[in-house]
Amino acid sequence: MNYGFVKVAASVPRVKVADCKFNAKEIEKEIIIAEGKKIQIIVFPELCITGYTCGDLFAQQLLLEEAEMGLIQIVNNTRQLDIIAILGMPIALNGVLLNAAVVIQKGKVLGVVPKTYLPNYKEFYEKRWFTSAVDVAEKSMRLCGQVIPVGANLLFETVDTTFGVEICEDLWAPVPPSSSLAMQGAEIIFNLSADNESIGKHGYLCSLISQQSARCIAGYVFSSCGFGESTTDVVFAGNGLIYENGALLARSKRFSFEEQVVVSEIDVERIRAERRVNTTFAACRAHCAPDEALHVAAEYVNAKESVLTRVFDPHPFVPQGEQLNEHCEEIFSIQISGLAQRLVHTNAKTAVIGISGGLDSTLALLVCVKTFDKLGWSRKAIIGVTMPGFGTTDRTYTNAIDLMNSLGVTVREISIKEACIQHFRDIDHDIAVHDVVYENSQARERTQILMDIANQTWGLVVGTGDLSELALGWATYNGDHMSMYGVNGSVPKTMVKHLVKWVAENNIDEASRATLLDIVDTPISPELIPADEDGNIKQITEDLVGPYELHDFFLYYFLRCGFRPSKIFFLAARTFEGVYNEETIKKWLQTFLRRFFNQQFKRSCLPDGPKVGSISISPRGDWRMPSDASSESWLREADNI
Repeated sequence: MNYGFVKVAASVPRVKVADCKFNAKEIEKEIIIAEGKKIQIIVFPELCITGYTCGDLFAQQLLLEEAEMGLIQIVNNTRQLDIIAILGMPIALNGVLLNAAVVIQKGKVLGVVPKTYLPNYKEFYEKRWFTSAVDVAEKSMRLCGQVIPVGANLLFETVDTTFGVEICEDLWAPVPPSSSLAMQGAEIIFNLSADNESIGKHGYLCSLISQQSARCIAGYVFSSCGFGESTTDVVFAGNGLIYENGALLARSKRFSFEEQVVVSEIDVERIRAERRVNTTFAACRAHCAPDEALHVAAEYVNAKESVLTRVFDPHPFVPQGEQLNEHCEEIFSIQISGLAQRLVHTNAKTAVIGISGGLDSTLALLVCVKTFDKLGWSRKAIIGVTMPGFGTTDRTYTNAIDLMNSLGVTVREISIKEACIQHFRDIDHDIAVHDVVYENSQARERTQILMDIANQTWGLVVGTGDLSELALGWATYNGDHMSMYGVNGSVPKTMVKHLVKWVAENNIDEASRATLLDIVDTPISPELIPADEDGNIKQITEDLVGPYELHDFFLYYFLRCGFRPSKIFFLAARTFEGVYNEETIKKWLQTFLRRFFNQQFKRSCLPDGPKVGSISISPRGDWRMPSDASSESWLREADNI
């Protein structure tokens, strides 16, 4: 299986202005090399067979004939290849000249797409030579001895995808042709361009391509002229860019004096999944009523095994570099705003929160503190309750007390041991048996305490459970699963650690900073089982349910992208190569799928809480699933990996 990946390329060949034989030879060479790399579709720059900067030479009959001869040469010499190539050249048609893209494969010309929007301002004079696609009445033409379709509204269908073509200035129009093509089924857009360079223009261009690929929910492959074009008035840097739904996958080196081929894979399965979920996309197609496109079938080719060149982030919820700081600030602000509105609306006098010394309760406490500061309320109205139990260690207990004291909140300590022992007597449970009854009774006792204190103080219980725990059902039903407002409910575990560390490094007192950093380094544990003989945490969550970085990876591609288990495994095996072996990844993927389906009943009655990212599993938000849905198909595929 290729899992929906289509290998594409943007080529920036060397050219000689008006030397069609040289240019055709260079293009042919790049096509042959690309075929060897198992590239399925390759796009070249605008007017690449002649060169974009020919000027009034476009009126010369010899140049036009040489261009067609160059195309014939390329078509003939690549007729044994499966690859689809998209080339730019001038084409004469019934007394007018077209700036056109020509799509070829296996010795055939599949279609001709003329440029729609011809720039005729500043340094551009295209209307001096060319006619727009909108002024062409013909639907077919003869080229290279073949009768082929012509028009801006062509869709090319392969076994793996459907793609459309636009040319340079088309992208800059208020409503680009690619918008219509995407609504009619194009999953990838190829753009042949001759975009010249000026200060600041490149950044704007990248923004434009990113936005268009995101708006169209499509892949976008862009190839622009480079070295060899005339520099009489402008300079071309040779931009090869590949985007997918707003994200940059690959780019060329600008201002290179050598030819370049930029390669990546467009995930059309993901594009289709995104479009199915995004009902606005379908509604726009119905309301905008684009002209019906002509579908052109490409030649059938057998599927080829190819190496995936794309790199996938092992932590898809956690951005890298400076963007991480911005991401943390934004998440924290959303959490604060959500909690503030709930406190004000309910006229709550206090916020009550259980503090364990772990990551989740620490983040929730920090959100409470910053919320009260922003509202101008006293931090003493935040009641932090630490509730030592049978598994509480000195490290987490000390961190909980130290953090509450340094932040200046009201501290209450209530041991749950005696209450749980009495409860075990009442239900006739052997305290020496450390089973689910032993563990869950502690979680429910803590929740009862928090709820009752909230009633005592006209307060609101702030939940601490995070997205990853809720996805796995790693919470006690009607225990830590419940609160009056869950501020962490859509924050994945891999992000919680970064948020706590970010707060520690930004605008926090020195004493709190030291405690926060130690909490970040503390193993994740519910601490419901007694510590070992040395007083260390014995119950390590990730030993029981698996590494959270794997589960967050699974969660992202399962929920956000709708991928099947085999594809998630394929991506995880590549991404975590050298970190986890395939057997380990398969084991925890099976665990994820089993727990995700079996624990839906807990998510069906989650407390309110703010959505902070691209995924929420609130029944009022992103995810609605029956609690008794069968996991059989997913587990069967995972078992057969």
